[in-house]
This record gives sequence, C-alpha cells and structure tokens, in this order.
Amino acid sequence: MGSSDGPLVVGLDSSTQSCKAIAWSRDGRAVAEGRAPLELMKPRPDYVEQEVTDWWRAATVALRQLVGAVDAKRIAGIAISNQRETVALIDGAGEPIGPASLWLDERAAGLVDRFAAEIGRERLHAITGKPIDVTPVVYRLKWLRENEPKRLDHAKKILDVHGYLTLKLTGTPSASWTSADPFGLFDISRKAWSQPLLDHLGIKPSQLPNAVRSGTRVGTVHAAAAAATGLAEGTPVIAAGGDGQCAGLGVNAMRDGVVYLNLGTAIIAGIWSREPVVGAFWRTMTSPTGDGYFLEAVQRAGVYFVNWFVDMFAGGRPDPAIFDRLEREAAAVPIGSDGLLAGTTLVGCMDPHWDPSARASFIGMHPSHTLGHFYRAGLEAMTLQTARALEEMRSHGLSPAQMVAIGGGANSKLWTKMIADATGISIHKGHNAEASSLGAAISAAVGIGWFESFAEAADAMTSIAETIEPDPRSREAWDALSARQAKVFPATQFAWRN
Repeated sequence: MGSSDGPLVVGLDSSTQSCKAIAWSRDGRAVAEGRAPLELMKPRPDYVEQEVTDWWRAATVALRQLVGAVDAKRIAGIAISNQRETVALIDGAGEPIGPASLWLDERAAGLVDRFAAEIGRERLHAITGKPIDVTPVVYRLKWLRENEPKRLDHAKKILDVHGYLTLKLTGTPSASWTSADPFGLFDISRKAWSQPLLDHLGIKPSQLPNAVRSGTRVGTVHAAAAAATGLAEGTPVIAAGGDGQCAGLGVNAMRDGVVYLNLGTAIIAGIWSREPVVGAFWRTMTSPTGDGYFLEAVQRAGVYFVNWFVDMFAGGRPDPAIFDRLEREAAAVPIGSDGLLAGTTLVGCMDPHWDPSARASFIGMHPSHTLGHFYRAGLEAMTLQTARALEEMRSHGLSPAQMVAIGGGANSKLWTKMIADATGISIHKGHNAEASSLGAAISAAVGIGWFESFAEAADAMTSIAETIEPDPRSREAWDALSARQAKVFPATQFAWRN
C-alpha cells in the first residue's frame, strides 16, 4: 500500500508557539496535518508562562484537524516532540498547579551562579552537560524551593510538555531521555535523573516521570483521549523527546560529521558525538536515538533578531516584499559590510559567554551605510558565531563535514550561502520543513516495528532537495572578518553589564 492508503505515524510537535500534528508515511511523506496556536503570557518582565491546559487544548485541535483528513484507523502510532526547558507542576488529580514556566523565563537569573557554586560549576556541567546558564529548568526549581516551597512540595509530578501530553493520552506521564535531559537535572552519562541534584533541591524521584529511550512504547491512547482527539482507542504512544534533538533526527544527522543547522527563532548548530564532550561553545544533549550525544551551539536570537530588525527599521513584516528587497541590497554589499559590525545578542547570549544580560549593538556606523549594510552585518554576526562554534568542535576531535539546514532562515539563499562560504561546508536542505515532527514520527516508526533501527528509519524517511556549495575564494575574507567580529561582545559589555 502507498501513502494514499497505507498506515501512518504521527509526529505531534508541541513547540513554543504552536502545536502541529502531522501524519507521515513510511517513505517520509507528509500526508495530512493539523495546527493550533499556543499563547505566551508575560505577567512580569522576567516571567514567560503558558497555561498548561493549553498544551492539551492545542493538541486536541491539531489532532482533530488531522483525523478529519485521514482515517484514524490508519494511524499506527504517535510520538511527541516537545518544546524544551519548560516545566509544569501537576497535582494528584492530574491538574496543573499554576501556569508552566518556559525556556524563555528568567526569574531565576539571580540565583544561577549561587546554585552552580553550591553544586560546583564543573561538577554541574559534567553531570548535566549544560554550561552554567539560566535556561535549564533546574534553576527555576531552585527558585521554587526558595520562593514557593509549598507549591513545589504539593506537586505530585514535575513534568515537561512530553510528560503532560503522555499523561493526557495514556493516563501515565512519561519522559524520554531527550525530553528529560534539557531539565538540567538529568545525568547524561548514566541516562537517569541525578540523585545528588534531586537531594539538593529536596525533590523526590517519584515526582519526576520515568525516563526511557526514545522509540520505547509508553502506553496507548485511552478512551477519554480518543474521544477528545479523534484518535482510535488503543493507538500506541511512543516516546520521542525534545524538539531540537527530534529535528536532528528528522534531517538524518545521527552520523559522524553531519551538522543540523536550525535557523529558527534561535539558531542551533548540533553535531553528533559518540562521547559526552562538554565545552563552553555548546550544551551536550542526549541523542534522540539513545546512542551518543548531540553537541548544540545555540544563539538565542536568530530569526528573532532578523524579524526585530525588519519590524523596527525596515517598515515591518506586513510588507510581503521586504525580505526580498533587503536580501538583494545585502547581497550587493561586500563581505564585512563596509566596516559595519553587529552584535546580535538581543535577548542574551548563550554560547560561548552564557550571559543572559547581554544586549545587541551596531558598531562602525557611517552615513554611507544603507539598510542593506545593517541587514547584512546582522547576518554576518550570526554566521560567524556559528563558524566559530564549528571550529571549536573541530578542536575537540569532531569533524563537521556537511550541514543540513532547517527553519525559516533556511529559506534565505543569501544567508545559507554566507554560512557555507564562511565555514567551508556544504549545506543541504531537505524536502520536509517540519523536521521536529518528522523526527518524532521516526521514533514512532521504530517503536511500532516498521524499522529495526533509527538509522534504517531515518534513511528511509528523509531526503535532500538542494545543496549549497561553499566558494573557497571568499574564505580568506570571512576569516579576517571573524577575527574582527569576535571582538564585538567583549568590547560592548561595558554598555549593558551590571
């Protein structure tokens, strides 16, 4: 049977601002989909929250749209890709104790260094694979312990999106290694919750969901969930995990030398490693296959910076021609933007400085500089930070040899060519833009037995549509610019630090 009438697997991608349910065939074709928005709440300047029940509402809307397009009986399994570093407290009745706090939430920024010192900075980094940074959930749990201890103690379960949605689908919350890992409370070498960190926070192991390898069957859709979603009762539910790792699986980056490059709201450049290598230029994540690790270099503002710039200075995104116009203008500007440099840490810096207070800048402005210069300078800054991270990975024995680009920024021919030229690495673009959903679907396909291994499944369900080759003639100019551009962050710290 073909994709028009054969069995399907669903990748339910519950990300920061939307939930997407996509049905995939055995050869990796997207057959049908449903979507629903998710709203962010910002009750205080440093708080970013969501209503936990909205995760289930959005999932049911997306799944009902999906089963309106395909027979639910064709769905052979479902797996979840979730936004990472987001946490909810759940009571004994399965109800939320207040809103969830998201990965963007910075309420715990003031205690990050103190908590790291209590554990030991190097020890904490080695256990969790995460540099000392406000993003992981562990710091917000410390904040709850100090500021709302009764709320934390009242929680029967401490869950991420994956745990909550598996609870709603099957009646039992489940985590995968890749969904548990971003909490910053997970021992990435032992593949288990870290007992020393739990003890330090006063959290019981029973408050956390059982964590299993991706591709493990964690239950089936129960009657109430079937009625809410339109899925067939008894549909297998398979563990998948964090959306970033699922995206890497969805572009078949689980091989030596392949980098997955997500040019999304944030920029993530991840490479597979056999060992849990830790470093300042990346966070070390468990692999979505359960074998090996992903080293993820992260810039918090990627397309977010681009959109902000366009909205503030170029007339705004409602103009449908604005990006084409800026791309043409920027393409006509030489490498180095005629002396204009940018710092794109608009919402703080992750690698390599890990400073949430960092802010953005433009340096070297002149009356001759046009919007095209400013646009290009921003792209150059983000391009070169990616290039420096890949060079650092090389210094640790890794060999980035090709990239697969996803995310909205991958639609920019200028930006992807800049990255290829600056790194000297070919960039591939896949046929399917929804890599996180596809990665979850690959986990489901393995879990229900379509394939014997993740490698076999990824080979069968992914493909390359286009390749961008680097121009070696420009490499010297890029290297010279990188040396200058790397000085922007230390040169501007005085303006915003403290």
